[in-house]
Amino acid sequence: MRSFYLALFFVFFLTTSAAAVVNINTASLEELTSLPGIGQVKAESIIKYRQDKGLFKKVDELKNVYGIGAKSVARLKDEITVGEEDPATSAATTVTKENKGTTQKAQKE
Repeated sequence: MRSFYLALFFVFFLTTSAAAVVNINTASLEELTSLPGIGQVKAESIIKYRQDKGLFKKVDELKNVYGIGAKSVARLKDEITVGEEDPATSAATTVTKENKGTTQKAQKE
């Protein structure tokens, strides 16, 4: 009976850990190294790329990181994300852009 519960625990653990999606824009070194095929060196490269170039806009941009190719990105596609933009931030940006356009029109007239 004990082995049954142990097996059940491992099945549960594997299904829940496999379902987790890692945000490559916010992930720590440990989270990145939990991805298949991403060791410490590649994880450090991802973090350095983020710091130097800014956040990833699309998952496919991960192949711009040294040591990570298109095949790696294709393999990881279902396990990574770049996150979603905050709707409040998006709305504020839209309003700001609209206000700028109105101000520029008024200045031209």
